[in-house]
Amino acid sequence: MKFIFAFSFLILTLAATFVSAHADDRPGAARAGQKYTGLQPETNSAQVPEELKGVNISEKIGQKIDLNLSVKNEKGEIVKLSSFFTAHKPVMLSPMYYQCPGLCSFHFNGVIETLKKIDWNPGEKFEIVAFSFDARENMPEKADLAAKKKASYMKVYNRAGTENGFHFLTADQNTIDILMKQIGFEYRWNEKANEWSHASAAIMISPDGTISRYLHGVDFDARDMKLGLNDTANGHVGNIVDSVMLFCFKYDQHQSRYGLQVFRLVQIAGALVALLLGAWLLPILFRSRREKV
Repeated sequence: MKFIFAFSFLILTLAATFVSAHADDRPGAARAGQKYTGLQPETNSAQVPEELKGVNISEKIGQKIDLNLSVKNEKGEIVKLSSFFTAHKPVMLSPMYYQCPGLCSFHFNGVIETLKKIDWNPGEKFEIVAFSFDARENMPEKADLAAKKKASYMKVYNRAGTENGFHFLTADQNTIDILMKQIGFEYRWNEKANEWSHASAAIMISPDGTISRYLHGVDFDARDMKLGLNDTANGHVGNIVDSVMLFCFKYDQHQSRYGLQVFRLVQIAGALVALLLGAWLLPILFRSRREKV
């Protein structure tokens, strides 16, 4: 009996320690009630540099994207966006442009480095879609740009058999405008720097096209990415351990990351205690009945 109470107390203590140790103190993380620009939380519009005004990601969680949009894949084929969406397989979408001199590379490098830490393979469990929001990269003279970008990242990822899980897309301006509006991605051309000013996020989309999660920035937590993918697929991606993890963690839309739910952990601890009590009491009850007989 003492062991049972000690075990329960240990579980609750570990939960409290975990929560305090994993408070979100990452630089650049969005706090409750703040807009996320991809560079810094917005506090006062007067403090935002002119070139960053109009640059933002307005989360559209729960809304659907148009899967009937026509896009061009890295092979130069015109396909429907729906061709990358299949049952029980979430899609992680990265808005970027392939000739970006800075942030896009940092973003997708972060995606790749985080994927290396995850034991699930793109193409088997989920799909990765890089989408260029620069219509000039859809022009015939840049037909090989997406293919070259994919080839370079496949070398960095270096996991055999996953090539079919990565898709590098381009589209015409009308299609870009529709999709970027649907995912809440606001960007603008910076004439001085001769480049696009934009934010950075990996967006989780369910098999039916519903926007589920946003992971902002260029440095991602492998646990958050894995939970986000499994959550977006309604628990169909991982195994029983991943399902338990998904039960214990909840997505915080204000901070765009997953946090431990102490109540859920207490529920699990309670169930374990009940099982231990049952295992301890049943033999006693059986012995008592035998003695009476």
